[in-house]
This record gives sequence, C-alpha cells and structure tokens, in this order.
Amino acid sequence: MNCRGCGRDTVELVVDLGEQTAADYFPPATDPTEDPRWPLELWLCRACTLAQLGPVRPLLPEMPLAVESATSIAHAGSSVRALLARHPELDGATVAEFASHHGGSWLPSLRAAGCRDAGEGEPADLVVDVHGLAHEPDLAASLALRAQRLAPGGRLLLEFHHLLPLVEQCQFDTIRHGHWAYLSLGAIQELAAPLELRVTEAVQVPLFGGSLLVTLRSGSTAGSTAGSADETVGPSVAAVLRAERDAGLADPHRYRILQDTARRTATVLRDYLAGQRDRGRTVLGYGAPSKAPVLLDVSRVGPELLAFTVDAAPGKHGRRIPGAGVPIRPIEELRAARPDVVLILTWDIADEIVAQLEAGGGWGAEYVVPLPEPHQVGRPATGARPSIAVEERHG
Repeated sequence: MNCRGCGRDTVELVVDLGEQTAADYFPPATDPTEDPRWPLELWLCRACTLAQLGPVRPLLPEMPLAVESATSIAHAGSSVRALLARHPELDGATVAEFASHHGGSWLPSLRAAGCRDAGEGEPADLVVDVHGLAHEPDLAASLALRAQRLAPGGRLLLEFHHLLPLVEQCQFDTIRHGHWAYLSLGAIQELAAPLELRVTEAVQVPLFGGSLLVTLRSGSTAGSTAGSADETVGPSVAAVLRAERDAGLADPHRYRILQDTARRTATVLRDYLAGQRDRGRTVLGYGAPSKAPVLLDVSRVGPELLAFTVDAAPGKHGRRIPGAGVPIRPIEELRAARPDVVLILTWDIADEIVAQLEAGGGWGAEYVVPLPEPHQVGRPATGARPSIAVEERHG
C-alpha cells in the first residue's frame, strides 16, 4: 500500500492486532450469525511518519448509535471560549466545520459568540475539524479539502486523538476499523507544508484519553478578517514535537514494543476479571464504545467474565459487543444488579460515569478502568485497600 498521507510507498507494518470486528457494528444480541472480521494492522510511513491502518476496509457500514457525552459537550463550549479569549479578532468571523459522528460540534458555541456560518463555497476565516480527519481513508485529499475552505490568512483548527498518549499509555483499544489515521503533530506538520499551511500552536487537551488541538495558518493574509498570517509560532509546537521525538513516534521499533505491551496488558485484564470471579465478586461493565470490541477481544473477555455492560444509547440496548459477545443493556439494569465492581469501558470519561452512578449515593461499588492496567478510580467504596491486582489511583 501507499501512505494515506504523502502517497509514497514507504510504509511498513508495525502493529498487528489480529482479525477484529468492525468497531461500530453492534449486532442484535440474539443474532446467531458469527461476527465478520478483518485484519487490524497499524502501518507507519517512514517518510512523513503518519501512523495509519492497513489497506483492508470492512464492508459493514458504521451505525452511529452512540449518544454524545456531557464531557464532549462541555469541552466544545470551553474550547470556543478559550479560542475567542486568545483571538478576539475572530469576533464575527465566518466559520466552517468538518465534524465527526463522535459529536462535540463547535458550531453552536461559535454562533452564540457572534460568528457566522460560511455559505456553500464561501471561504471561511476559521475552519474547524473536530475529530473528523482520522475517519477519512484518503488523508491527503481530506486535509487539502479543509485547506481549500480557508480564506486567505485564515485559521484551520484540527482536534484529534493524539498518537503520543496512545503509544505511551498503551491505549491499544483506540486502534480500530474506521479510524484510518493516528495523528501526531510531526505528521500533520509534514503533510500541511505542501498545502502552504503552517503550524502555529499545539495545545494538549484531555478529551478521549489525550487529544491535541493544532492551529494552522494559511500563507496569505489578503482580505482576511482573522488576523495576520505572520503570527508567531508558539513554544507549544516545539515542546510537542520534542515529546513526540523522545517517545520514538517515528521509530518502527517503538510500535512493536506497543504491540507486545498490548498483549501483556490484555492478559492482565483477563487475569484480573478471572480473579474477581474466582473470589465470588461480580463485575459488570459500563459503556459500549467503539473501542470495546478490540479491548475485549484481544483480552479474550466474553460473557463468562463480563456478564453484560450497559450504555446510555438506547440504540445499543438489546445488542452485543461484536466479537466478545457481551450483551448491552440499559443503565438501570446495572443499578439493579449492584455489582461489586463496575468496569468502565468508556474509560476516557470515567469521571463523568462515576459521578453519574454515585449521584444517588451509589451502592458501594468499586470503579475500575482497564488501561494501562486495571486500576480503581474515584473514591474507594470502603476504607479498605482496593482488591488484589488493582492499583489505587484517585480520579
């Protein structure tokens, strides 16, 4: 295959997670059909350093059954407020957005702040991509399309799940069919240069387990209301590039270490759940995110270790996590079952989930997230130490 970013044939396989189901395909729990699988591989381009999925494309369409989290909604509003505080010249600017089905649109907050939607074909002073770019199989063409929407001197804001925490924290469950690119600042900088886009800022944000908000400026300022393209490149850019370099994001060997660590992490999760079962303790799940199929399948966790999970999305109720076969039920059934442990599969919004379940006083459950190894979050249910194989970490 050729690189999805630069188009060169300088890609090599660095992570192989075996054959996996389509991550957003949640079949009915009673469907006896075996869930289809495809190879799930991560490839690295030695030229532009873009990490990306291999050439195989699942044939099943993704079903947008998820509901938007309160964390995502709040993040959109706070991001817009911070942006306009840093750049008051954007008051009244024309805006365009490339959004993903994850939600988190910035448009409502931008409109409320006085910005105006750019009309069809109208150049925009501000173009925002909110976790959409990674879903595009042809990254080069998609990035060019975003650049074409910019007015001269305009700003392109890209927010994406950052490759750096994925590698450093072994977030292997975020590698999934449908996410075609795993973006770093180094790769974005390399691919933006031919489009006459320059990175001026890179802000690390905690969303989705570690995201990056990158600002790029177009080369010309004529006719723009968005400020000067001579804007100084902030120190955050060099700091993030240095962190990526130190982490070895351009080194194929680093990803092979990631694969080995993922296998060990998966074994630890299975052993933890088996240990809880053997001690007579009940563990049930919270969440049926698109990353759950990979996490549970690589960990060899099925209904024998996780009887069911619950989710806020009504469209997922009565379905199952593909591959693992874990049924998905309404949240009320988790409360009724009162398990000893709640395994939070949507670990990136663990604080929101713990607060939701504890709002009525809870029932004394322990809340555990699976990565980088099973560990407890939130306030322990009793004054005792957490269970064996669970490291105590307060969120």
